[in-house]
Amino acid sequence: MPFVSITDDQRQAMLHDIGLSLDDLFADIPPSCRCGTLDLPQGLGEQEVRDRLAELAGRNSIDLTLFLGGGFYDHFIPAAVPALVSRGEFYTAYTPYQPEISQGTLQAIYEYQSMICRLTDLEVSNASLYDGGTAIYEAMKMAMRITGRSKVIVDDSVNPIYRVMLESYTRNLHIELVTTPNTGGHANRAEIGRSLDDQTAAVIVQNPNFFGCIEDFTALAEAAHARGALLIVSCYPISLGILKTPGAMGADIATGEGQSLGMPMSFGGPYLGFIAARREHVRKMPGRIVGETVDAQGRRGFVLTLQAREQHIKRERATSNICSNEALCALTATIYLALLGREGLRQTAQLCADKASYAYQRLTAIPGVRPHFPAKWFFNEFVLELPCGASDVIGKLISRGLAAGFPLSRYYQGMDNCMLVAVTEKRTKQDIGMLAEALEAVLCN
Repeated sequence: MPFVSITDDQRQAMLHDIGLSLDDLFADIPPSCRCGTLDLPQGLGEQEVRDRLAELAGRNSIDLTLFLGGGFYDHFIPAAVPALVSRGEFYTAYTPYQPEISQGTLQAIYEYQSMICRLTDLEVSNASLYDGGTAIYEAMKMAMRITGRSKVIVDDSVNPIYRVMLESYTRNLHIELVTTPNTGGHANRAEIGRSLDDQTAAVIVQNPNFFGCIEDFTALAEAAHARGALLIVSCYPISLGILKTPGAMGADIATGEGQSLGMPMSFGGPYLGFIAARREHVRKMPGRIVGETVDAQGRRGFVLTLQAREQHIKRERATSNICSNEALCALTATIYLALLGREGLRQTAQLCADKASYAYQRLTAIPGVRPHFPAKWFFNEFVLELPCGASDVIGKLISRGLAAGFPLSRYYQGMDNCMLVAVTEKRTKQDIGMLAEALEAVLCN
């Protein structure tokens, strides 16, 4: 059906009927703020709009072989995931305020929470958050409520996108945010230890960190607890198939970005933030939590057990102003994890690690290319130092059909020649060989 437009005569007739002129409608807007008459073309029909949008979309480079990471990853998504998620009863469902008619949605969220708890090795999870960055912020605020303190330490090996979000959210709050510089690509434990004091609410770290380096924060958790602070660990869920979990390290709160659990990269979203914590902190957790119960006849059922949002309790007592969970994205993660199972997740994680190791060996064998950090252990990302500017090299490789990596100079000073390379289970030996050959050819020229 074509878009409906009206003529000037019809517009004047409408204004006449309500007793106003066009100037009357905009009388409250200062003349300096008005844009005047817009020279807009006539509307197009549906077919013309489709053709136009298809032409514009065709200009995008969507056939690149991706070696991009930095918190968002190109993983294989089984066909069953979108097929199930797009079913009408899931796709169109809204917030389950009425449990008696929302048992399917509530059970799906309950299963999601259970899977996040098993992934992180912690006891409680909420119904999800917006993304990995807001999850870290909510975890930080949660730690402040638990400890009654206002100082937070974050190492700069934590994803810089998340740190920008933390700085933005806390700019007008009475929070002392201390950033410690990484050392050799790892969290700076010595500097964190010097910054820890009796006013510290939490220490925020990441594993694997933004550079792909694998960390064990067991000793750091003990040091934080000794000063009455909590340890918050941001993690990459796929890596938990083979790496030590936040709970096993002694973390009090675990957060992360769930995009890798069955969600496409989709130009930046929508994505999924997850959060899990120790049972004793459940009443300080943001958002909502689905719990299992029984009805008057003893039948199993699900309800929104805890809802510490401003919509449900007094505003000043709310733990968060986030008014929606990412239920459809959480369902996507649930289906993905159910399809893979424990062994499938372990195999996927191992493939990522093994292929990244192979890529690391191939790429560092190129003359002039060397590892920037002397890290022996990384998951599926690593930092390469090139003999010239990384941004220029990455730009040249785009024309060869390769998104070769992320230029670290965007967030880290002194790393102009460094790029972050990510390898997932989707990258083949041939893909890695093409990257190595193309990178060597660009550097030689």
